Amino acid sequence: MRVSAALSWRFLVIIGALYVIIWLLGYFAAVVVPIAIALLLAALMAPGVSKLVEWRVPRALATLIVMVGGIAVLGGVLTFVITEFVNGLPELQTQVSSSLDTIRGWLANGPLHLRQDQIQSFLTNAIDSLKANQAEITSGAITTAATIGEVLTGLLLTIFVLIFFLHDGGAIWGFVVRGVPSPVRDRVDVAGKRGFSSLVSYVRATAAVAVVDAVGVGIGLYFVGVPLVIPLAALVFLTAFIPIIGALIAGSVAILVALVANGPLAALVVLIILVGVMQLESHVLQPWLLGRAVRLHPLAVVLAIAAGLLAAGISGALLSVPLLAVLNAGIRSLLHESAPDPEQVEPLEDEASQPNDGVERVE
Repeated sequence: MRVSAALSWRFLVIIGALYVIIWLLGYFAAVVVPIAIALLLAALMAPGVSKLVEWRVPRALATLIVMVGGIAVLGGVLTFVITEFVNGLPELQTQVSSSLDTIRGWLANGPLHLRQDQIQSFLTNAIDSLKANQAEITSGAITTAATIGEVLTGLLLTIFVLIFFLHDGGAIWGFVVRGVPSPVRDRVDVAGKRGFSSLVSYVRATAAVAVVDAVGVGIGLYFVGVPLVIPLAALVFLTAFIPIIGALIAGSVAILVALVANGPLAALVVLIILVGVMQLESHVLQPWLLGRAVRLHPLAVVLAIAAGLLAAGISGALLSVPLLAVLNAGIRSLLHESAPDPEQVEPLEDEASQPNDGVERVE
């Protein structure tokens, strides 16, 4: 009874503390999410800044070059994707009209043998339903406009924070570490650096996997003849940063477009292509590119995504796996290293995420 009571009150205290932390993160989500995304982008761009500094480029100028280059690439890609989407809409509309005529003919002449007046009645009811719910649709549009404003504000905050992470990331981390008690300061310093190294490896490998996925799916859609190939490939690239759920979302959209525009056979072929690309990703690309630096058990990934999705929606699903990778590397460092030297850890190297426990590892 004494042991059970001791475990119970400690459990309640821990759960209460976690609840308060999660509540605070949710309350300040408008600030926390941009900072987290800026940290992900910093993990992706920091190696470029470091390389320019090695080439004797001033750090402020290196940060400016990387930021301008990243924004230019992102803006160019978005402009190209939007242009391709607009140019592909007429073809998609033509194919959708043809598919709708085919579906209407199948409903009238197929096994259902529906009359034309029944089909027209169904279409009329659908239009009337849209008109009846016009107020809700308008309210949703207003909410969407407000959400776009919040997204733009968060984007500006992300860029602002990212600039300081790239320029003064080391100094910011040093300031944070100074708040840790001196007896464990070196261990926390090394654990944080190893965690950030794991984040760098994760973002770098995930970006490479996303590129391969987008190219593979794009080539497959092109040969099948599905419209909007470039926007769909871009969607595959963006959603690849959300493990499992991202592939499901992008695949569903691609299959739906193929079904509406090209028919069931094309949708089946697209499904086979997506399954093949996902198998290549899970069995070849992920193990090879991520390696031991951020290796996580698939069950841990699924549970982390589910918890993140439940707690914070899409942003939670996006950030849950990187957070798990950082915690995994940091905790392993704290457990295995008793007297580390922070100066010997270079957080921008993949090997830095591995704890130095004095044991030679065999691959």
